[in-house]
Amino acid sequence: MRLVSWNVNGIRAVMKKDFLESMATMQPDVLCLQETKAQDDQVREALAELEGYHIYSNSAVKKGYSGTAILTKQEPISVTYDLGIEEHDTEGRVICAEYDDYYLVTVYTPNSGSELKRLAYRQTWDSAFLEYLKTLEKTKPVVVCGDLNVAHKDLDLARPKPNYNKSAGYMQEEIDGMDNYHAAGFVDSFRALNPELGEKYTWWSYRAGARQRNIGWRIDYFLVSEVLQGNIISVDIFDQIMGSDHCPVLLEI
Repeated sequence: MRLVSWNVNGIRAVMKKDFLESMATMQPDVLCLQETKAQDDQVREALAELEGYHIYSNSAVKKGYSGTAILTKQEPISVTYDLGIEEHDTEGRVICAEYDDYYLVTVYTPNSGSELKRLAYRQTWDSAFLEYLKTLEKTKPVVVCGDLNVAHKDLDLARPKPNYNKSAGYMQEEIDGMDNYHAAGFVDSFRALNPELGEKYTWWSYRAGARQRNIGWRIDYFLVSEVLQGNIISVDIFDQIMGSDHCPVLLEI
């Protein structure tokens, strides 16, 4: 299975930026999208030209904001949405597709914000989301992918020192949240295969030519239940694919 995750920063916008050509390059069996910024009917309308995929989307109550989608060639056994917790379930941030041997969850983790106004909420989210994943794992192993809005280690961003405990995405509280995923048995597939590889990022600011200079952050992940670690065939970061401020990431399993 070729699983791809991509924060598209607007599904309607990315469709105008060679999205179908990118799909032909990546050849995903399943594509998980974050930040679709569209209602469910708008997602389907935007993807009307895409053939061969079942489409499931979860949109935010607030229009043009957040949102996730799963595009899958194989029809899942079941699809569920959200965490079942009211305070977390208005922004369309989670979809879970059940397959024979595992659950595939896509997530768009809340950003703490430029002034860190949502940092406390972000910690509440991380705790609730981890509990949700562990509940799923009681039934089947879990693959979770998406924009987790955190760089875990110094290797995962170009400028760790100026950003540590100053910038959303590299606050100690957010790092602790990622540590908790690892402690609970979820393996960062990219880092498992590339323990010392730096300068591989998945998000770049639109400012000051950051992408051209590769001043980026690795904040998009595939985490897998420990029992699946031996099933990982390859991982990749498609940093040559444009269309968003994020690039797609691949897990072949």
